[in-house]
Amino acid sequence: MDVAALRADQPAGSHDLARRFATVRAHTDDLAAALSAEDQCVQSMPDASPAKWHRAHTTWFFEQFILRSHAAGYVPFDPAFAYLFNSYYEAVGARHPRPMRGMLTRPSSEDVTRYRRHVDAAMMALLPLLPEMDAAAAALVELGLHHEQQHQELLLTDMLHAFAQNPLLPAVLPGWRAPAGAEGPTGFVRFSGGIVGIGHDGEGFCFDNETPRHRALLHDYMMATRLVRNHDWVDFIRDGGYRTATLWMSDGWAQVQAQGWSAPLYWQERDGRWWQMGLGGQVLLDPDAPVCHINWYEADAFARWAGARLPSEAEWEAASVHPHIHETTGHVWQWTSSAYSPYPGYRAAPGAVGEYNGKFMVNQMVLRGGSLATPPGHTRPSYRNFFHPDKRWQFSGLRLARDA
Repeated sequence: MDVAALRADQPAGSHDLARRFATVRAHTDDLAAALSAEDQCVQSMPDASPAKWHRAHTTWFFEQFILRSHAAGYVPFDPAFAYLFNSYYEAVGARHPRPMRGMLTRPSSEDVTRYRRHVDAAMMALLPLLPEMDAAAAALVELGLHHEQQHQELLLTDMLHAFAQNPLLPAVLPGWRAPAGAEGPTGFVRFSGGIVGIGHDGEGFCFDNETPRHRALLHDYMMATRLVRNHDWVDFIRDGGYRTATLWMSDGWAQVQAQGWSAPLYWQERDGRWWQMGLGGQVLLDPDAPVCHINWYEADAFARWAGARLPSEAEWEAASVHPHIHETTGHVWQWTSSAYSPYPGYRAAPGAVGEYNGKFMVNQMVLRGGSLATPPGHTRPSYRNFFHPDKRWQFSGLRLARDA
């Protein structure tokens, strides 16, 4: 989910930046605390990365973009790590192939821990100087922290995919419980059309794909007050949703047939009861929990079956601040009908950091909101997540919309 480029007009002060750095870095280690060295090395599919790689790559970001340029006398922990833990930055050199990250049994997870400590110590020595010395560098640190928060979510989704392949069905986060959803029936709120402002408002941090703020024309529409629930999806399955070609986009129907989709990812039916694999292990499906781990094709087919549609990302953003629109974040990322493309007037940042976002603006669909795995404080109404329409291992669901 690398989706960002630099956008922070007012970097935080040195004390706040150091505090945030320590907090974010510690949270990554907390998420990996229950994982063994063997767990941290596994890569269950090319789209996923090992937990050890996430821990190292987020460390490489600070070493590559901050310490090498701004810390006088800094000595890299291991020069080979620049090749091993670069993700896709062409401007900074070659990298280990993404589908083969699970082959990196060396360096060990203990070596990665030492790498993190080495970089953290150098960063904590540098951070008190940055805001006064170099505001652009301080903004890069802020970007690095949000980048690490993205990888915290990916660490969880990737490990969940790996553990779901394990017959023991272990928990990524032992003792974890799903957040409570909004109570009551799902209704619809009507919104009048017109010209609305879309995109980041300029207050605080954002990724560059949230800019520039611009005007969008909306027609009258209605938005569901809650997310689609598991019991709704069971009805969709029982009504032949996965067997009815007319509900699906052509590419989606081809995937249904080729992949054998018959339920959301991680659902398993045994003796007439549905079970679901989650961060706390496998549990009985909660009928009233928001449906999760569906891709765009599934979301679009369900909406058509329900006599509704997916909202555009502009509709979603405009409606998200309404007091009767619940569950805008903290449960699942919400698929929209919008293709991922640049906003009018968008320009990628110069240099390697500009590769973070702009070059991915094709062949993907936008999701809005934030999931149960998204770190606290990492979301905002203008946040744009994106994935290819067939991907379903993220915590992704949907909210219905209708024309008014």
